[in-house]
Amino acid sequence: MARENFNDLLAFVRVVREGSFTRAAAQLGMSPSALSHAIRGLEARLGVRLLTRTTRHISTTEVGERLFQGVAPRFEAIDARLAGLAEFRDRPVGTVRITTAEHAANSILWPKLSEVLREYPGIQVEVTVDYRLADIVAQRYDAGVRLGDQVAKDMIAVRIGPDLRIAIVGSPAYFATRSEPETPMDLAGHNCINLRLPTHGGLLPWDFGKDGKEIVARVGGQWTFNSSEPILRAALAGHGLAFLPEGMALEHIVAQRLVRVLDDWCQPFPGYHLYYPSRRQSSRALAVVIEALRHRT
Repeated sequence: MARENFNDLLAFVRVVREGSFTRAAAQLGMSPSALSHAIRGLEARLGVRLLTRTTRHISTTEVGERLFQGVAPRFEAIDARLAGLAEFRDRPVGTVRITTAEHAANSILWPKLSEVLREYPGIQVEVTVDYRLADIVAQRYDAGVRLGDQVAKDMIAVRIGPDLRIAIVGSPAYFATRSEPETPMDLAGHNCINLRLPTHGGLLPWDFGKDGKEIVARVGGQWTFNSSEPILRAALAGHGLAFLPEGMALEHIVAQRLVRVLDDWCQPFPGYHLYYPSRRQSSRALAVVIEALRHRT
């Protein structure tokens, strides 16, 4: 039987279930005469009579009953499969790939998304820690996380965290043999722990500002890392001064494991933003992630 005739089979099943051409036609959105014509056409193509019609009653012939018992469960199975697809449409599913810096992954993505993913078991989040300013379209990421002033203008950006401050910190053991710096220029006499940036291969400059004056310090020391966690460990171990996001160092400052210096030279700067190309807005899984990460004051 040609595939287009499956509609006639469905019409036949509906007539048998309803026991009425009028009721079946109303459900199918067609007239009773058109439905009767479709059933006659089906009988003609099959070469058998399927229904016995009287003015008050419709019943299946023996062949019609066999056909009904054979195809009706299959149409029910198709309906169930289609209902299952609707459930997937209503419940976000899929993988969301995000590239981000280590601090944002630990301080924002993990605490905000860990609870949300419990509510959406169909969503998977893949986080890649990378200090490069990745081309998220070319590298097939759904979104990236960067500081507000690093987001490309052709991207949609959503703030996911407050403004940030840097903390310059060293251990009490480090300062036992060295005086605390009073200005950024004093850093030239200190052992500073550097962060190497993979994008250009250079070292992260230490930016300062005070009373409208901006200073970019190029510091040196014995240790250089390509991520922030080892820098924190080195500072705690007394190997030098660290230039870290305030949130990473705060608990150690409070516990007096680290001493903060040059605080008045560390000005707030734009916090983390999630950015993504507009063509990916259609992903419901990404929409859930965006809403979960959105910063609310």
